[in-house]
Amino acid sequence: MVVALCGAAAAAPWAQAQDGTRIGFVNTDRMLREATPAKAAQTKLEQEFSRREKEIDDAGAALKTASERFEREAPTMGDTQRNSRQRQLMEQDRDFQRRRREFQEDLNARKQEELQHILDRANRVVKQVAEAEKYDVILQEAVYVNPRLDITDKVIKALNSGK
Repeated sequence: MVVALCGAAAAAPWAQAQDGTRIGFVNTDRMLREATPAKAAQTKLEQEFSRREKEIDDAGAALKTASERFEREAPTMGDTQRNSRQRQLMEQDRDFQRRRREFQEDLNARKQEELQHILDRANRVVKQVAEAEKYDVILQEAVYVNPRLDITDKVIKALNSGK
């Protein structure tokens, strides 16, 4: 008898929550791929960093060409000339690696800034949708979600409209 009462008492809040609670789900990855502001941020970053990326790619190609030329010509060079060119190539490689690393760090920092801006905006939109449609809980990560709970399309539409 006591076990039955405990079981009924434990099930009562869940049954009540199922009846009146509205739950929604937002697929953040999909939102970041499909929403216009996310696409615009990606385009902005590509434009902002494309020139530097091309310069680094060109420097890498030039370094590769110089290295291949050195490999071909090294057997015919004198020791002093070979050592000098080898040091020069090592310095060029070190400079190239430093520039590539700085580029990646700058790009990653800007991606994080843009991502944070979009996530802040998306969270405001999710809250607006939740309040307007009287949701009690909106989840952003789950192992499984029934498609009828997915409000990602509504959030993307609201983000795209600029609300």
